[in-house]
Amino acid sequence: MKNIDELYMQRCLQLAGMAEGHTSPNPMVGAVVVCDGRIIGEGYHRRCGEPHAEVNAIASVRDKSLLSRSTIYVSLEPCSHYGKTPPCCDLIIASNIGRVVVGCLDPFPEVSGRGVRRLREHGIEVVTGVLEQECMWLNRKFMTFHRLHRPYVTLKWAQSRDGYIDREREVHEKATLFSTPTTRAWSHRLRTTNDAIVVGTNTVLTDNPSLTARYWSGKNPLRVTFDRHGRIPTYATILDGTTPTLIIKESGNENTCSLNTLFEQLCKHNIHSLIVEGGRELLQSFIDSNLWDEARIEITPIELNSGVEAPHINGAQAQCNNHNCGHNTLILLNRRL
Repeated sequence: MKNIDELYMQRCLQLAGMAEGHTSPNPMVGAVVVCDGRIIGEGYHRRCGEPHAEVNAIASVRDKSLLSRSTIYVSLEPCSHYGKTPPCCDLIIASNIGRVVVGCLDPFPEVSGRGVRRLREHGIEVVTGVLEQECMWLNRKFMTFHRLHRPYVTLKWAQSRDGYIDREREVHEKATLFSTPTTRAWSHRLRTTNDAIVVGTNTVLTDNPSLTARYWSGKNPLRVTFDRHGRIPTYATILDGTTPTLIIKESGNENTCSLNTLFEQLCKHNIHSLIVEGGRELLQSFIDSNLWDEARIEITPIELNSGVEAPHINGAQAQCNNHNCGHNTLILLNRRL
């Protein structure tokens, strides 16, 4: 059974998750103010550039005299530096809050333990590590970017029951359709919660994808592809100007060297999360380079008997969850932090 601190931290996580897809490159954070066993204020970071969770939670408290005997719960360490908003540590100190419970520490170099230290230096009791793994998992994209200096990578593809992602076909022929309206909406929701999406040159030439979130409400990801030899025509949909697009023109094959260049470019653009949608060569290069964090695989009962083989993940240490979606099955592989 969860103790009382864990129960309030769970509420912080619920609040934080309400902003999914809206805070990047900032993390999702929730905060709850509790006095005498009762929640008297709560809030979350709604959007990058707007007030942080602690600010919204404290502002929601009607009787500010209660703050001096309250505890504030925060899913991520309060910031101690000036960014687009003032330090949340200063607000907590000025509010005379005597106890702070933190889910996990912030890996961002400008914070990274300084927030907790600053609060303690002002005589405030600080408890850390409450539902730490859950708090880190919620912000796994933010954590990966600052710890590994690369985006959080989600691999995604659909395949036939016998292991093919497409039949052999000519450029002008349409791809084999595996997804259903439901799984297509699910895929487009995924796009709204990630910063960028990448496909290989051949996918652009063969399928002319738009790579937008047309079947879900939300922002479109940055569209990314490679064009080392100037093969992509100016009329390609990804060049229509409706959504930002990044074209990487480094020479070479889609191998580790190219992936490093891709990550360098994405980090320059402050991209914290990336969906890899193929084709097979690009997906397999991420797998073989061990540069992935999640895989989302849709399997249909259709059999092709031959064609383009699906990527192969061999011996990965990952948590696997299967979900039935009509006749199709969604396999989710998560490599925990």
